[in-house]
Amino acid sequence: MNIFYKYSNSPEAPHKIEIPFENRPSKELAQKPATLGDLLRRRRLELGLYQKDVAIQIGVTTSTIWNWEHGWAVDQKYIPRVIKFLGYNPIPCPDDLLERLAWYKQVNGLTLEELGTAMGRDPEQMADWLAGRHKPCRRNREEVERFLICKISLFTGFT
Repeated sequence: MNIFYKYSNSPEAPHKIEIPFENRPSKELAQKPATLGDLLRRRRLELGLYQKDVAIQIGVTTSTIWNWEHGWAVDQKYIPRVIKFLGYNPIPCPDDLLERLAWYKQVNGLTLEELGTAMGRDPEQMADWLAGRHKPCRRNREEVERFLICKISLFTGFT
C-alpha cells in the first residue's frame, strides 16, 4: 500500500491530505508476453519510452511499432534490431539441426542469399533444406553443424 500526499497552497489554512492507494502493475506488464511485439511493448513500458522513441532506435516508423505491439509479425530483417532493443534473444534455439539453421537465419535477419553466402552454398539449396523438400547428406549435415557451432557459440554462448 502506498500513500499519495497532496499539500494545499493556501497560506491561511495549510494542510496535508494522505490518500492511500494500491499501485497495481498495468495490464500489459501483468500478462505473460506471447509475441515478439508483446515483449517489445513490455520493454518499452519498463523503460518509459514512447513508440516514436523505439521506432527511432529500431529504424522503423511509429506505426510499425504500433502494428508489432498489436499482433502483426515483426519483419525478418528487423528481428536483430528488436533483439538488441530487448537486450536478449527471446527466441529459443531448437535442437534439430535444420531448425537451428532456420533459427540462425531468423535471429540474424538473413535472407536465403545471405545465408547461402555465409555458408558458401547455393541459396536454392538452403531453401530446399529449410522447406523440407530435401535433406542434406551426411557430409553437408556435418558442414552445417560446424557452421552453426561456430556462429551460434559466438552469438549466444550455445555449444
